[in-house]
Amino acid sequence: MSSDGYRICNLSLCDLAMRQNGHKLQPVLSRLACIPPSGSDKEVRSLLVDLQSLAEVDGFAAWREQEANELSDLVQRRLEYLQNPADCSQARKLTCNLNKGCGYGCQLHHVVYCLMVAYGTQRTLILKSKGWRYHKTGWEEVFFPLSNTCTDPNGDSHSHWPGKTDTQVVDLPIIDSLSPRPPYLPLAVPADLAPRLTRLHGDPIVWWVGQLLKYLLRPQEATSNMLRDAGEKLQFKKPIVGVHVRRTDKVGTEAAFHQLEEYMLAVDEYFDQLEMKSGPVDQRRIFLASDDPKVLAEAKTKYTNYEVIGDPIIAKSAAVHTRYSDVSLNGIIIDIHFLSLSDYLVCTFSSQVCRVAYELMQTMYPDAADRFRSLDDIYYYGGQSAHNRVAVLPHESQDARDMNLEVGDLVGVAGNHWDGFSKGKNLRTNRIGLYPSFKVVEKVEAVEFPTYPEVPLKNPAS
Repeated sequence: MSSDGYRICNLSLCDLAMRQNGHKLQPVLSRLACIPPSGSDKEVRSLLVDLQSLAEVDGFAAWREQEANELSDLVQRRLEYLQNPADCSQARKLTCNLNKGCGYGCQLHHVVYCLMVAYGTQRTLILKSKGWRYHKTGWEEVFFPLSNTCTDPNGDSHSHWPGKTDTQVVDLPIIDSLSPRPPYLPLAVPADLAPRLTRLHGDPIVWWVGQLLKYLLRPQEATSNMLRDAGEKLQFKKPIVGVHVRRTDKVGTEAAFHQLEEYMLAVDEYFDQLEMKSGPVDQRRIFLASDDPKVLAEAKTKYTNYEVIGDPIIAKSAAVHTRYSDVSLNGIIIDIHFLSLSDYLVCTFSSQVCRVAYELMQTMYPDAADRFRSLDDIYYYGGQSAHNRVAVLPHESQDARDMNLEVGDLVGVAGNHWDGFSKGKNLRTNRIGLYPSFKVVEKVEAVEFPTYPEVPLKNPAS
């Protein structure tokens, strides 16, 4: 039984119990669902642990590790080739202004989008970052330059997007106003990598975004030293769950308020499963990042069985009135870094910071697609093209809220209710409704990107 299937059974029984008020069956249904006895709870957890452990005992762990390393190395070498032309004066270029009017996570996703389009159009990306609202002297003092050979935005011919094939320099707007839209936008992954990625990874688009972030976020020495010192100060060690609690300006507008208890329920479940699998851990531990310093104090007061690590100074610097400063920039870099290094991530995917950490986490494992729990949205990329899933099991509507599915139906995703059901639109019938989440799989949007034949598939140095 998948976790989605378990949620459906549990919540359906719970709902039935609530509607049987006074009936003799109510106590039985309640024990099965709403108030599960420790025995049945352990049985379900044991089953989920067994399912998660299958990949570790199927004999392909070494292959997964090697395949992940080879795919990552291939993408990084292609980006290195694209970004370092032999003659910058003759290179075709795509310019991108870093200073999009939004926060750090949003700006990172803006630069990832620019690099995607550069990769798809075979243009060297020129990042304009002077006067960056987070660091006035620019990106290159914090992270490595995107190129060692070509940072000049000038050329013999210049045009706004889309330009022509022979236009030397093309200016790329933000994704929100991009027209016409090229095929390279999320959720597209390169078709030449898609078959390998589909075998390896549970969500290829997240892997692809993670690889672009890996290239972009190569830290300068001062940034590396800062991250090393922060790790020593925090005494960051595993096992650990990364928890990102979003507060301040986004709550009530872009996201709902979630109590700390909601996050910690998911943390408890992770450690319960870990201990069932590997035995007792010496110390349950969370790395807690937030834009509200009161959350850290609350966690340390309420959850004394956990070691809670985090920096209240960083949380304070993330407040709206101090957000665009070097101190705040260092803080959010530290938060994202250690969230991504955690064994598991509990957060809200409505937050770009949370999604960046999840994307970077994919670079740490062959497949970290399931190492998260979001309390609100499913994974998405701002400005993405249609998100579709494919039905692999039929479904017959049980009431007016859900919809029929036939195997092969394409479903446009509207969201996950996190109760075993998702909402979407059946593109065959045009019916909008709920459906069991486990009866569909992601449709991998394989798109023809350039294949960069100049870069060998195998690294000659390996």
